[in-house]
Amino acid sequence: MGRTALGEVPHDGCAVIMPNWLRVVLAIVGGFIAWFAVATVGNIVIRWLLPDYAQVEKAMDFSLVMLLARLVLGAVASLAAGAACVAVGRSSRLAVYLFSTLLLALFIPVHVNLWAKFPLWYHAIFLGSLIPFVVLGARLFGLSARR
Repeated sequence: MGRTALGEVPHDGCAVIMPNWLRVVLAIVGGFIAWFAVATVGNIVIRWLLPDYAQVEKAMDFSLVMLLARLVLGAVASLAAGAACVAVGRSSRLAVYLFSTLLLALFIPVHVNLWAKFPLWYHAIFLGSLIPFVVLGARLFGLSARR
């Protein structure tokens, strides 16, 4: 049985070809879903591991350990989002770079509004790590999927 233009083997012998633009859009949506799902679950885990976290979360008066936990969570969410993006978008670098840029664009105004609540180093690390960790997640998943 032959392969489609995207390298997929049709299940019923009929070629099913998804337009590249649609795959890119779905990859970006998948990236956002993955990022926020991992961040939500991770936030619950942080609350469980650091009992005082829930008490200071609303005021955003975090300790150093809490800030570091949030940065680790952001990195893990970004890695997962990059992996999700490349899983849906196949090897589309366009989807990964568009998604990571949109993610950064989403968080810049959030961090501008929170500027006084967190130290400068926190904003710099969080915002500066979004694109690299998304790309790394996409590369790591892309490499493991090819094996």
